[in-house]
Amino acid sequence: MTTLRAIAILVIFLVLTVLSIPWQLFSLTFKLKGRKTFPYHFQKFLCNLFGIRVTVLGTPVQDRGVLMVANHTGYFDIPILGSAAQVSFVAKSEVKSWPFFGLLATLQETVYIDRSKKSRAGESREVLRARLLADDALVLFPEGTSSDGNRVHKFKSALIGAAEAQLGTGIAGDAQEILVQPVSIAYVGLHGMPMGRENRALYAWYGDMELVPHLWEALKTGPFEAVVEFHQPIAVGQAGGRKEVAALAETVVRQGLMRALNGIPTSRGRPAPPADGALAKAAL
Repeated sequence: MTTLRAIAILVIFLVLTVLSIPWQLFSLTFKLKGRKTFPYHFQKFLCNLFGIRVTVLGTPVQDRGVLMVANHTGYFDIPILGSAAQVSFVAKSEVKSWPFFGLLATLQETVYIDRSKKSRAGESREVLRARLLADDALVLFPEGTSSDGNRVHKFKSALIGAAEAQLGTGIAGDAQEILVQPVSIAYVGLHGMPMGRENRALYAWYGDMELVPHLWEALKTGPFEAVVEFHQPIAVGQAGGRKEVAALAETVVRQGLMRALNGIPTSRGRPAPPADGALAKAAL
């Protein structure tokens, strides 16, 4: 039955995705408002199709330019985050050339950056800044890699500089400072039961795992639960600079991940108080 379920999911996914591509291309070509809302609804559909139950804590910034910085567990982060807010993503340039998935990334207005040369960081920051000043919500994974879902790697600050000390003018013509919003993503449940750290590798995509075989096994494993927490936004200028923001966001995201993995978020969708005691030490 698990194999039949996985086959059914893949068939539905491929058919409806292929049918949806022309509409999104049309929306992007003519700059329709639906180019932002359609991916949001499509990602919600994908979460339902894949059996991903997403609990959202906090409030995503959606009315102005914001750089969301999140921990990264794997490709399931895309529909999970995309179903929680209207966002586009920041990805390495190689993603654009991936068969099929590269096209889907482009259709969600992904910003591609070249990480092969440090000298290109300044150019990448300017591209990001232009999108942020156009009031886009962009998701950046500042770890630069994915993890096993049980930890948060060090946040790199280079691209966070896109929001550094920048007072711009949004679409509405009002002066505003670009915000950085930490976001934590945790895979917490499997078939309605708490997910142990050893089971997260079934959904976390990291190291030298191959994409297609991993996706197939994940679909056969079945439904899982995730918690997304949108934390308090940070104004880069007030925090001191991009390095300070990266360090602060890393700590906040790590604490959010630890709270979720330990079952502390409330079922009503409100953030729990900061962890204390041994848990706080583990989070920091």
